[in-house]
Amino acid sequence: MFTGIIQTVGSLVALSPKGGDVQLKVGAGKLDMNRVALGDSIAVNGVCLTVTAHDGHHFTVDCSRETLKLTTLGQLQPGSPVNLEPALTLSTPLGGHLVSGHVDGLAVVESRGEEARATSFWLRAPDDLARYIAKKGSVTIDGVSLTVNDVDGARFRLTIIPHTLAQTIMGRYQPGSLVNLEIDVVARYLERLLAGQQASSTHPYANYLGSPYSTD
Repeated sequence: MFTGIIQTVGSLVALSPKGGDVQLKVGAGKLDMNRVALGDSIAVNGVCLTVTAHDGHHFTVDCSRETLKLTTLGQLQPGSPVNLEPALTLSTPLGGHLVSGHVDGLAVVESRGEEARATSFWLRAPDDLARYIAKKGSVTIDGVSLTVNDVDGARFRLTIIPHTLAQTIMGRYQPGSLVNLEIDVVARYLERLLAGQQASSTHPYANYLGSPYSTD
């Protein structure tokens, strides 16, 4: 789990195809690599990835085909900046909201404007994810925990303060930019709970009497 509070901006050093998926070597920026061990989780642009190798300034992670399909990681080029956050611990202040690092899909930046000292972005979510986004609810964009200010169908507005813009990759966003979107995990579980008994009756074997999936 993560908090959505970015600790540093690193950069992609290398992207290497490996048997159908990809291995990334990432520059750690200001991340304290003395506290990173093999097998630890680090969120890269909001994607929870497992450290497979590291030194004092870099770490290596593997990206599966599923990760490449659902995120922007496969589109990065060497030198691309990336938001970094290590997994939270029991002593980590929860300054954002609970973030799983499991990206749900891609959103697209539709517009960018100025609101006094802040910057306002309108983004469009995939239609199948729009129902999980609520005004004054939480979303995670490229690993950044943010509050939704307005919702209009599948579109939603974010207001970003100067500090967040300067300390993350959000300052680079322009209309047309694709970003990793993770919806609030509470919304996912709430939908499943509201489905009640129907949630277990959709298994392909549920209608077979005696099946462990049967509801009869």
